Amino acid sequence: MAVVIEWLEFRVPTEHRERYVQVDDQIWTPALQQYPGFISKETWLDAEDPTLVVFMIRWRSRDEWYAIPEAALANIEQAFDAALGVPYELAASRSFQVRRFPVG
Repeated sequence: MAVVIEWLEFRVPTEHRERYVQVDDQIWTPALQQYPGFISKETWLDAEDPTLVVFMIRWRSRDEWYAIPEAALANIEQAFDAALGVPYELAASRSFQVRRFPVG
């Protein structure tokens, strides 16, 4: 199995960015941690664009990631939106397979 990266970029009003990150950490991260295949999640804040929030989520496999029921994701998103209470936009969503090659 190869590690898979889920890459998400969100646009958040600058004045709400810190709250967005905190609410995400309280709702999305613990919810995803419950699923087999979840490895880790990082939050990246762009120093030159304060409206950009990037999440890099590592999954053990694409099959385990995609096994999360759509209804569960919808419920998590609904809880997140209700807790956050401010607008945001999904700017990009990508996935990558991690390939490791010998160095040297």
